[in-house]
Amino acid sequence: MVSYPVVTSKMERRKNLVLNKAGQGVLDLCSDYFDLDSSNVYVLSTGNYFNLELLSQSDFQGILNLSRLNDSRRVNKFLEVLNSKLVDGGIFVGCVQTYSNRRKSLISKYIFPINYFVYFFDTLFHRILPKLKLTQRMYFYLTKGKGRMLSRAEMYGRLYSCGFEVLNQVEANDKLYFVARKISEPTFDSSPTYGPFIKLKRVGKGGEIFKVYKLRTMYPYAEYLQDYVYKNNELDEGGKFKDDFRVSPLGSFLRKFWIDELPMFWNLIKGDMKLIGVRPLSKHYFNLYTVEVQELRTKVKSGLIPPFYADMPKTLDDIILSEKKYLELYAKNPFKTDIKYFFKIFSNILFRGARSK
Repeated sequence: MVSYPVVTSKMERRKNLVLNKAGQGVLDLCSDYFDLDSSNVYVLSTGNYFNLELLSQSDFQGILNLSRLNDSRRVNKFLEVLNSKLVDGGIFVGCVQTYSNRRKSLISKYIFPINYFVYFFDTLFHRILPKLKLTQRMYFYLTKGKGRMLSRAEMYGRLYSCGFEVLNQVEANDKLYFVARKISEPTFDSSPTYGPFIKLKRVGKGGEIFKVYKLRTMYPYAEYLQDYVYKNNELDEGGKFKDDFRVSPLGSFLRKFWIDELPMFWNLIKGDMKLIGVRPLSKHYFNLYTVEVQELRTKVKSGLIPPFYADMPKTLDDIILSEKKYLELYAKNPFKTDIKYFFKIFSNILFRGARSK
């Protein structure tokens, strides 16, 4: 007969639960950020935000949820309620099954080639149907929201949009466990976009914010992760983030051949942008520039084709210098400068293989 250790206290039962359900690695991860013995730490396993709303206490130092957020019908609502139950600086430890976790699990579960057929149809059902407006209702009616695929970028983006910052992560049991700290109130995004066409807020002439039309190249909610990626990833040649996990495989292809920028011609037709000019930037990226170049940038409209392809700068400092040179020349002679840059840019694209990343 197998004998089991006697659990002598509520706190020991709590640690035993975490150990049995998630493993030693997750237990150690939690121990780095809060004391599971504390009455100000709450442990649960649910995807239903109603279970959180029932909690009378709203000053927890830490909350651990052992249920994967893939099974939550309303992920953002769950995170918003959870945010309200934590003190400022409070810690949330949760988990999600990412695309890569799901793929690895399914490929190893079945024999070849059945495993790839299963993975294909699983991806079609749990990844694509929940994102399309025409099939969303049907999907959630059939599944009640359980089991849908979430990328790491989407999960982290949802966390940031709901007032958290990601501190740490560890993979265990075919899931990604993360540590997030409450830093603000949720943004309550009432109309998140999942489809192929997106509108991005960018700094334009006069410092005004306008919307740039593009095809999606990043996973949903990835726009909330610019600060996270800036802190954790180095800049690659060309000023974009190295190993940017926010960009989907299809998005990489679209970027390489500028297909994602075709909808920006609507900005050109509307008069928001001109053909040649500095790239429209997000507020975060705009704030990385020197004050001098920020002022030069806001004096003119952003451009569909940037001077980047004329000079091919490699670092952010090089890009800033390249744009400064263009803006100073443009201030003196707008028409002549744009004609000169137009021919130089297309020469680089045609004969030097200049491409976006």
